Amino acid sequence: WCSCSFVALLQVSQRYLPLYKTLRHSKVPKQSDVCLALAEQYWSTEREKAVKLKMAESGPGSEPPLTVHQMFQDTVDKYGDHPALRWKKDDTWLTLTYREYQQQCRMAAKSFLKLGLERFHGVGILGFNSPEWFIANIACIMAGGLATGIYTTNSPEACQYVAHNSEANVVVVENNKQLVKILQVKDQLPNLKAIIQYKGELEKKMSNVYAWTEFMKLGEEVSDAQLEEIINSQKANECCSLIYTSGTTGNPKGVMLSHDNITWISNAVGLMASVNKAEASLVSYLPLSHVAAQVNDMWISLKFAGTTYFAEPDALKVNTGSLAQTLREVRPTTFLGVPRVWEKMQEAMKAVGASSSIMKKKIAAWAKGIGLQASYNAMNGDPSVPWGFMLADNLVFKKVRAALGLDRCSFCFTGAAPITKDTLEFFMSLNIQLLEGYGMSESSGPHTMSCTSCFRIMSCGKVIPGCKTKLDKPDADGNGEVCFWGRHIFMGYLNMPHKTEEALDSEGWLHSGDLGKHDKNGFLYITGRIKELIITAGGENIPPVPIEDALKEEVSIISNAMLVGDRKKFLSMLLTLKCQVNENGEPTDKLSPLAVQFCQRQGVTAHKVSEIINNKEPAIYKAIQEGVDKVNAKAVSNAQRVQKWALLPRDFSISGGELVLNNRSIFV
Repeated sequence: WCSCSFVALLQVSQRYLPLYKTLRHSKVPKQSDVCLALAEQYWSTEREKAVKLKMAESGPGSEPPLTVHQMFQDTVDKYGDHPALRWKKDDTWLTLTYREYQQQCRMAAKSFLKLGLERFHGVGILGFNSPEWFIANIACIMAGGLATGIYTTNSPEACQYVAHNSEANVVVVENNKQLVKILQVKDQLPNLKAIIQYKGELEKKMSNVYAWTEFMKLGEEVSDAQLEEIINSQKANECCSLIYTSGTTGNPKGVMLSHDNITWISNAVGLMASVNKAEASLVSYLPLSHVAAQVNDMWISLKFAGTTYFAEPDALKVNTGSLAQTLREVRPTTFLGVPRVWEKMQEAMKAVGASSSIMKKKIAAWAKGIGLQASYNAMNGDPSVPWGFMLADNLVFKKVRAALGLDRCSFCFTGAAPITKDTLEFFMSLNIQLLEGYGMSESSGPHTMSCTSCFRIMSCGKVIPGCKTKLDKPDADGNGEVCFWGRHIFMGYLNMPHKTEEALDSEGWLHSGDLGKHDKNGFLYITGRIKELIITAGGENIPPVPIEDALKEEVSIISNAMLVGDRKKFLSMLLTLKCQVNENGEPTDKLSPLAVQFCQRQGVTAHKVSEIINNKEPAIYKAIQEGVDKVNAKAVSNAQRVQKWALLPRDFSISGGELVLNNRSIFV
């Protein structure tokens, strides 16, 4: 590699010969060509240690490895004047072209070097999506550091853990609120050299704390040659980014992603989704510290010269969130929504429909029936549409898409959590297909995907070309643990060899902990979690997720359902009601609009969760019991019937401790 001679190459272990053959017959990238560090294993937990790549000998998976800088430079060379980033200031959209974007990243990279960023040390980024978030992330990688997103909802102690574990030399914060968190724990961060605030003025001048404009000038004396030397020394099989993710117990794990993880998956996903260069546009609003948003908003967009529009920080604020308005302004060509976003759209449209005239309700019901049939036809490969489809499209579907800001959207993706069949069919009835996928932080995001010409309802799609899926130890029904293999599989958990060995086997397969099965056409369905299996006192193994999801589909007022009964004689279920959340994402006592409508249909005037529980509203409790009865009627055995259930006074949440930021992700 690099300037190695052919003779020297042959002296490398035989394991590198397939890679050499692939590269010899491939179109070699620009810049310093393909550079890989020598490596003995597929995994590593040491920040400076490279890994072997899972290269295929031909076809998908055999593409020459690239560093992040090489991918960026290729886009700048071809689309340098195309809009890269757009954001609003004083109600006016501002723009950075790809060439300007790269220049800003280089300036920031020099400033990081001036501040003393060391090789393979972290730069923590704590704030809402913005051009500065993207620039800090890529600049950190250019300067040889490890880009590390930190959730804005983290406590000071949680921020301290991530910054300490990543050995962060610099932490970039959005505003004073986030700055205060880091100042509270800075004495517990021995590697910290500077803090940078990218929004607003500093409230007080402090040593080694810089405003963004001041920071960007710090590196003016750092030469281009010094930066280029660091950029060119980077290898595609070395770590460049950390995604912190937690399971159900213990501290967060730092998922180590290599340059090749990021650049390969970005290309593979774009090709599978048939993304055209310099044509895509999207709205960035989901947390960039999560792999789904980061890969979708930043890396795939960069690879395919898309334009990323940044939403306002209040995008998801309850009742007054600006996301809907931003979508109508931008009219993106692709949109990724977590299930709760799609559910909120569904609730809003149902609320509008409930107040419509009788005639409009009849027209909408007629059109939705046609839309659902047309969507199922498309799903099953039937190009025909029901009679009246064009009229329904003009009267209803086009107006709905325009009102949502999705009239130009070719790909409506749902990710980061499972979504209900009810929500999927609601949008199908409006001729909007929500495309699901599946993956993990440990697979650099997606592993399977759905696309407009290839999807099945409730399926996670098909494996991305160049990747492999194995169902380990399948049962009689074909359910086995879903295992991944490919160029997108992470390097390892930083400083956690035992956790890494639990996740990756000796052949490099990633064990997800999820149960899944394939249909005859190769579509993957997730059926549960291995550790979530309930073993009753009678010894029967019961996957809880299908039962929980079935009840949520039957009774739309239910937000979360948790099946319990391990080592018990029968199954019980804990239920919560759909409610509104506050600015911090914490559940309140107020019922959601959809829940209020559900109550009204039952003749109940309640607007609070407490009103239903304190009064044990007979109509609501009866509706829930009827839903339980319907689910029980479909149970495959008596042991899988729910015998008792209870309503809880508060919905599940991360802040409440019932939910965690899990490493599992239903993703696209």
